[in-house]
Amino acid sequence: MSTQTVQDAPFLMLDEAAIAAAPLRRDPYDFCYAERVINPLLKKEVLADAPIIPDRGSYALAHLRYGAKFAACMQDLLSVRFRRLVEKKFDIDLSNRPASIVMMGNTFGHYNEGYGHTDSKHKIITVLIGFTEEWPYEKGQLRVMRSSDREDYAFQFKPEYGNMLMFRVCDHSWHGFVPQKGKRMSVQLCYVDSEWYVRREDMRHAWSAFAKSVPVLRKIIDYAPRVGRAGQRSGK
Repeated sequence: MSTQTVQDAPFLMLDEAAIAAAPLRRDPYDFCYAERVINPLLKKEVLADAPIIPDRGSYALAHLRYGAKFAACMQDLLSVRFRRLVEKKFDIDLSNRPASIVMMGNTFGHYNEGYGHTDSKHKIITVLIGFTEEWPYEKGQLRVMRSSDREDYAFQFKPEYGNMLMFRVCDHSWHGFVPQKGKRMSVQLCYVDSEWYVRREDMRHAWSAFAKSVPVLRKIIDYAPRVGRAGQRSGK
């Protein structure tokens, strides 16, 4: 089978039409939201194959264990076909931009979760896709914000199965959430500026996963302030 054929193969799990049809919104910055981007009939199977993440924070995908249905979703997200959808949506060339992918599993409802931030300057496009069975709370929804104030928002993203949010990272791409304890599972894929950044993030998340396995270090991490871009404390 040729490389071109592999790259152009249909998605295994993602709904290409749903992603392509989602409009690009420009207030307060470029973002796009789509629902049901994974077949609802496969929800039980996909979530059964998803990683088990007992703690808060982000975990590099390479350090997690998961089954075949979830793996197929990740294969679609990391494919050239998906990248081309994102390129068309944002009118951008990502062909030389590597992807970094992590997963979040829980929030603890602590004061230091979800503070407004704009993402690292190394990130170009951020894609979030929900894998939570349900999220019935008003709090804990990711807010597309006009400023660092979490109450100054234009849109809210429920991290539920099949919901997808994409946005262009810039100096005002503020986002965050109001703390809410719960199982809040989502995958974050970012197109970034270098392989160096991918390796650095992988090492950082590996260290963080180890630290969370040590009770004393885990307690420190749970309550330590998180500092993000532009001096804002961050919950991600």
